[in-house]
Amino acid sequence: MPSFRVPSFIRPQHSFNRLRSFHLAPSSNTPIEQQLAEALPPSHFTKQYGKPDQRLQKSTRPTIAKPLIPRGGVISLSTKTYMWLAIILSLLFIAALSCSFAGAGPEDDALKLILNDVLTTSGPGIVLTGENVDVDVDEPSVTIRWAILACGDDYTLPGSVGLHGSSCGLPAMPLDIYVDSDNEPTARYDPSQIPYNRDSGSRRSIQNLVQFDSDHVLNVEQARLYPFDTYFLSSTLRIVSPTNQTLPIRRLATIDETSSFLVKTVDIESYSNAANNTESPSRDIDMFITRPGNARAFTLLLFGVSWILTHVTICHVIIARMLRDVKPLLKHLISTGAILVALPQIRNSMPDAPGLDGVLIDCIGFFPQMVITSISVIFLLIILAAREYDIIGRGRSSSRSSGSHSLAMSSRPRPPPVPSQNATSKEISQYDLHRMIKHLKGQYVFPPVQPGSPHRLDTSRDLQHRRSKTLSKIMEAGELHRH
Repeated sequence: MPSFRVPSFIRPQHSFNRLRSFHLAPSSNTPIEQQLAEALPPSHFTKQYGKPDQRLQKSTRPTIAKPLIPRGGVISLSTKTYMWLAIILSLLFIAALSCSFAGAGPEDDALKLILNDVLTTSGPGIVLTGENVDVDVDEPSVTIRWAILACGDDYTLPGSVGLHGSSCGLPAMPLDIYVDSDNEPTARYDPSQIPYNRDSGSRRSIQNLVQFDSDHVLNVEQARLYPFDTYFLSSTLRIVSPTNQTLPIRRLATIDETSSFLVKTVDIESYSNAANNTESPSRDIDMFITRPGNARAFTLLLFGVSWILTHVTICHVIIARMLRDVKPLLKHLISTGAILVALPQIRNSMPDAPGLDGVLIDCIGFFPQMVITSISVIFLLIILAAREYDIIGRGRSSSRSSGSHSLAMSSRPRPPPVPSQNATSKEISQYDLHRMIKHLKGQYVFPPVQPGSPHRLDTSRDLQHRRSKTLSKIMEAGELHRH
């Protein structure tokens, strides 16, 4: 069948248009370069057609925002979004903790309830309230700041009602207060020294005039059990008027919570016999002092953190033994030294911790922790010194080995040179002998030595012998005439 060939001027210039697939079919008005840019990656253009046009690349690569595709019901967020969420949560956390300071001062409400309860249960009389309790475990002692109050119309100073929001006020008569049956009064109260407010005409409550301090020795039998230590204190108080008349104390109460302790009080009505067999009424108070729950929790957390850091130092020593370089070993040494410095700071940060007097938490915590961490630092220093010594030893051995190698190379005999055309038979025989020795030792020899071939020197001798023998036979046969 005859074939028909289309002339070259009729055929299109780019014959690869016939290879378009259905998903790369371009429009009729699209240039062929743009079609290739859409179908092939830029790297293909660079390899096949040279450097692609930058304007063409920008026009054929539109920037399309990637939609948020949920994966398993969770939408992936960008790093910037996570950062803003972390900042917002941090601010909310700080604001929530700051709300703890709102509404502070519940002790006023507690004292108000105690004072209002005096009139209904005990009757009118003198009331002493401990508005501050200072517990010093190291002394050991307790200092109580008492406020002198009175409830009832017969005992209240006019113009002073309304202290702590209650119906009680300041006493209307002078008082001498004895603590723990002292011979001298611990405090004296004189209502005539209480000043007036010129505007309102009411009495002002001056702390040094209506308050006094009493010091008590603390029972420290369980002080060794910090932070589970508890303390007990008992005291008795008696009030006498200037006429030597003992006045009844209706209530002794203190605040329930201090910065480091919880205080629980129980007051008991009592009396004592005087020298003339007369009863003088008094009132006793029993105080039970314990640590609050949050202080115990923080102490135990710090105790656990200290032991974890101590165990980390042991891990540093174990890992350091496996290392051979000095530089990674320094990191473990610095970390262990930092832990050694941090342990005393953690011990001092425990809430209202006693001194280093051998309490239980130090015997099972701080002291062994410091010993273990110090031993770890010593072991790391020994390992560091050993690694440094090994490096020095390797340097010396390498220098010695290089020196001995150079000495051996210098003392080794040189091989005979390759014989030239003018070489003697001795030089040739030495060279052939050297090659044969290397061949017998299994070393590489080029050109290779043939095991069955005769020696080079012997070959020349045999040829000479044959030549002389042949000539002699010819001469004997008369084929060659001698001249």
